[in-house]
Amino acid sequence: MHIFSLLSPIPDRYTTALVCHRWRHLACHPRHWLRVERSIKCASRPGVFPDLKTAISAARPGDTILISAGGSHLASDIQIKKPLCLVGGGALPEDTILTCSRGSDSAIEFLSTCKVANLTVRAELGCCFLHRSGRLTVEGCVLQCEENPLDFLSFPIVSTAAPAAARARGADRVTVAETRIEGGAKAVLSCGTLTLQHVRAIYAPKAIFFWFEAVEK
Repeated sequence: MHIFSLLSPIPDRYTTALVCHRWRHLACHPRHWLRVERSIKCASRPGVFPDLKTAISAARPGDTILISAGGSHLASDIQIKKPLCLVGGGALPEDTILTCSRGSDSAIEFLSTCKVANLTVRAELGCCFLHRSGRLTVEGCVLQCEENPLDFLSFPIVSTAAPAAARARGADRVTVAETRIEGGAKAVLSCGTLTLQHVRAIYAPKAIFFWFEAVEK
């Protein structure tokens, strides 16, 4: 297990995971994940950080960050410029909450391929996720724009992705699956070249779950 922890997530640990089932189990073991814990005692352990911004700064490309359940974690204008996976540590997305402070543009700004799963993200007068470039996957989350007289200025997801000569066509994309979206003017605002496609919604007794993609025109 210790040897696997010394490997870089991409490409070394990813490559070893393809060897056999046993190596895949070891390479993907949760002990290799970084963790965000608000407890002072937990934060003193290796690989454990007191807040999300610190964990993202310390992460290597390909790392998974497990955010502890219970209470609310501050997330305001945090930039991610490397491939990462953010996962809520609770049984339900409501168990792990990221709160974007009022006046911030977004909770998290993505400039690389990333995945976010099992989290609740709350924002006011801003957006939950600001997608600049890369492939963003949002799965099993709750995105909430809190009620405000200026609610028409809020959007759960905003994409400003634009074509670049250095990136291949299709390199920028937003994929949303089994996610509750509440509040805001509309679910996603595209200020770049992405258009909304493959929209599907399931109406549950107390919520609406969305599936959709935003891809290049």
